[in-house]
Amino acid sequence: MLRTIILCLAFSQLLAQNSVFISGTEGHKSYRIPAIISLPNGNLLAFAEGRVQGSGDFGDINIVMKRSSDNGKTWSSMSTIVDYDSLQAGNPAPVFDHSDPAFPKGRLFLFYNTGNNHENEVRKGKGLREVWYKTSSDGGITWSEGVNITTQVHRPKQTNVNKNYNFQEDWRSYANTPGHAMQFQYGKYRGRIYVAANHSAGEPQKEFTDYTAHGFFTDDHGKTFKLSENISIAGSNEATATEISGNRLMMNMRNQKGDIRQRIVAISENGGETWSQTYFDEKLPDPVCEGAILSLGVEKKKHILAFCNAADTQKRDNLTLRISYDEGKTWQVVKVVAKSNDVKVNDYAAYSDIVKLNKNEIGVLYEKSNYGQIVFESIKWR
Repeated sequence: MLRTIILCLAFSQLLAQNSVFISGTEGHKSYRIPAIISLPNGNLLAFAEGRVQGSGDFGDINIVMKRSSDNGKTWSSMSTIVDYDSLQAGNPAPVFDHSDPAFPKGRLFLFYNTGNNHENEVRKGKGLREVWYKTSSDGGITWSEGVNITTQVHRPKQTNVNKNYNFQEDWRSYANTPGHAMQFQYGKYRGRIYVAANHSAGEPQKEFTDYTAHGFFTDDHGKTFKLSENISIAGSNEATATEISGNRLMMNMRNQKGDIRQRIVAISENGGETWSQTYFDEKLPDPVCEGAILSLGVEKKKHILAFCNAADTQKRDNLTLRISYDEGKTWQVVKVVAKSNDVKVNDYAAYSDIVKLNKNEIGVLYEKSNYGQIVFESIKWR
């Protein structure tokens, strides 16, 4: 009887965790960096980096996508959205534009980066990262050609790799998010599309203090873009952002220095242009990994926030979903999504992204089993 119960529980867990991308299948040795959004018709779109030759962060890397029309129970075959030949296309950051009058049914944006060398070499000035986007007006079935917005949202100096850039700031490495981008749904900045990002500046520094997070945004549906002010904490890195009340934006980042194993939070009073507060959140432990934040809607004039990360200070494990009713001051609901029972197994659950399924459930798309697969799980939070 006990064996039957254990088997049933194991089968139930398998049903709850649906594999979306499995390393070594569908033309790629590895899949990493998940991102997910929902469309107005309820379809879910899951994005990832499809790494052709191996698990490394640089090489022949494509941006791939799958679709679910049943809240993540099953997934379509894979589509390749960006193929940058034998070089790198990565950091997919999707967002759905609900408010462009030229597209009354809405339009999907996918922001991404390309690169022609390893990150550490780009930090040394030996390579270039660029910033692009594609759009789709049919829910991700067909896509526009890529639009290069590097000169608007990046500040690289002229390099021997590309002579088209010559800014004073000397930004080098550059990455969107990871995870979804966002659009303001309320208030003064309604319609603004915002992408959290980070860059390195100048020569590499100890403890990664050449890195800092920033954001970029468009108020005219992709025609033009502007940069935010940099985050004031050196080493602030991979970032995620959400709208909160009072025309404000909250950015949540990892601390690349690793000296304080907590998430960095910055608050903007003007829609993500400048930062009025920046602090470490002791309630959000982090092992120097990525995290995802999302507004689930407004109740009592405040946004209900969901946040997900590997909530462990030593290793990428203990993937935890938290819910806040007071816009991040406290986290009243805590749900462990995935946790390794074997202390020798590292990276049990690493990068993740989250999506609202309905008023009671959140979908979590996350890396599992030493990056062996990206799985989707539906979590009932209330």
